[in-house]
Amino acid sequence: MLRTVICDLARLRLSGSTASSAAVVVTQVREKGHLSRPRLRNPYWFIRPQRSQTDDLVTGENRSFIKEVIHDTYGVPALIKGVQTYEQRQLIKTPQAPATEDAQPWTPNVRRCGLIARKIGQYPLWLKNGERVRTTLLQVVDNHVVKYIPPEEYVKHLHRYGCLVVGAESTNPALLTKEYCGLFKDSGVMPTKNLARFIVSPQAALAPGTPLNVGHFRVGDFVDVRGKTVDHGFQGVVKRHGFKGMPASHGVTKTHRRPGNIGGGGEKGRVWPGTKMPGHMGNRWRIIKGLRIWRVNTKYNVMWVQGSSVPGSTNGLVYIYDTILPLRRPQLAPPFPTLYDNDAEEQLPEDIWHEQVHNFNEESITYKPE
Repeated sequence: MLRTVICDLARLRLSGSTASSAAVVVTQVREKGHLSRPRLRNPYWFIRPQRSQTDDLVTGENRSFIKEVIHDTYGVPALIKGVQTYEQRQLIKTPQAPATEDAQPWTPNVRRCGLIARKIGQYPLWLKNGERVRTTLLQVVDNHVVKYIPPEEYVKHLHRYGCLVVGAESTNPALLTKEYCGLFKDSGVMPTKNLARFIVSPQAALAPGTPLNVGHFRVGDFVDVRGKTVDHGFQGVVKRHGFKGMPASHGVTKTHRRPGNIGGGGEKGRVWPGTKMPGHMGNRWRIIKGLRIWRVNTKYNVMWVQGSSVPGSTNGLVYIYDTILPLRRPQLAPPFPTLYDNDAEEQLPEDIWHEQVHNFNEESITYKPE
């Protein structure tokens, strides 16, 4: 941030004559922490999603008319699977599962599409042997395919793979710009708040408008979760790297939480790259690989994944992929290219538990008559 300091010089009186002059000196001062926090710098060709919230002088009758047009096109606001969205009256017919003879076969080297989810909390589960497992709850929030870019039109060095643009969390299009809403024109779905790109194989491509739900993954599969860590700002070595610090007394003076010596002199009299020192902590993209899915709830599109180290804060966005770890890749064919709605209603129950997880809804103690 730049601050402008304006200094006005007083009028000078010279001996013998009176001359009045005024001068303005402009000095630009840059504040101290202008580089400490990473900022989002999108390329200039990115489309600005939200318009400026100014008074557009629209009358109350016109506002109600615009709202009626939105409801007639996309449906009224509704709470679907625990997510505030719209009824999604799509402009085009919802894509159905391809016929058996037209379906592409799944192979272990195929890259499928991912999902956009929100981290909604943590919860423990217990295995049947009594072991306690810490899990993180991820809710898939109203995902729809927006666009598919074939390999010949995508990045040149990724000639084998295409790209799927997925949107999440539908919102009122009156709050968005005309250019941003134009991205959803051919998909037939309502404009969404969030967009993500997933690199996929050509045989795993999905038609625009295809809804994606938690049935895209199965219980027992391993996934990779990508998210942005919590932004802690500038922190010292004790909080950032877990240094022990110096004693509180016994001759210690003003070095209780300092890093101390960072190296010797001589020929290596310099700061080595990677030295643990104070600096900015958090607000970085991180990927946690190989997390097992222990439980799935199809009613609210929630999955329980292994561990409590999923990056990001509560209600933060994360991206879920098939794992790339070679020993944890699926051996059996997952729903390919995805699980369509007409198949999910017939097969998936409301709650799906892993075979090793104890379901508290089931009986655990039985009594037999003597």
